[in-house]
Amino acid sequence: MQQPAVPELAHTTTRPIHWLATAAALAAVVAASGFLQPGAATAAQAESKTPGTTSQAVAPPDPAAVHFPLNCGPVKVVVQKKASGDLDGDGRPETVAVVRCDAGSGTPPNGVYVLTQPAGAKPRIVATLLDPKDRFSVSAFGVRDGAVTATLDGYSSDEVPRYRPDVHDKAKWQWQGGRFVRSTPARASSV
Repeated sequence: MQQPAVPELAHTTTRPIHWLATAAALAAVVAASGFLQPGAATAAQAESKTPGTTSQAVAPPDPAAVHFPLNCGPVKVVVQKKASGDLDGDGRPETVAVVRCDAGSGTPPNGVYVLTQPAGAKPRIVATLLDPKDRFSVSAFGVRDGAVTATLDGYSSDEVPRYRPDVHDKAKWQWQGGRFVRSTPARASSV
């Protein structure tokens, strides 16, 4: 065996103290990163102005203050999802709520409702976009650019297990001509 021409250097052999120093340095970096967090994120929908309206901060309607038209028997109604935005261009935000009965098991159908709140009045339902009688569940949902979009999951027959929907649809609702009009967004398909 040939001996190396250069004597063995101390820093080329790892010892337990080297591993301990590395672990301590890594722990210090992780601890420091916990203190250096970015500020809280805030989201605001772009204002939509209509001629003749004034811009003022108006809180969107609260779904908790509304009685939804669901017959849930002994269980309560639950708001699963909600989003707000100015859907009709009047300068005041509306809230869209995805609601269902709070069943202990299974997949109860959703209702999708649009809420408004005139100045000085209680919030109220002004439109039903999806009726629970249609037997669809909402898996994805959003309000953007004055439109409501949703991914709907349903069943082709009563024989299909309730945990495995086999009908999938995408829907988009927009305020047109004094009412919400449903369309199918581009690239939507049913299975």
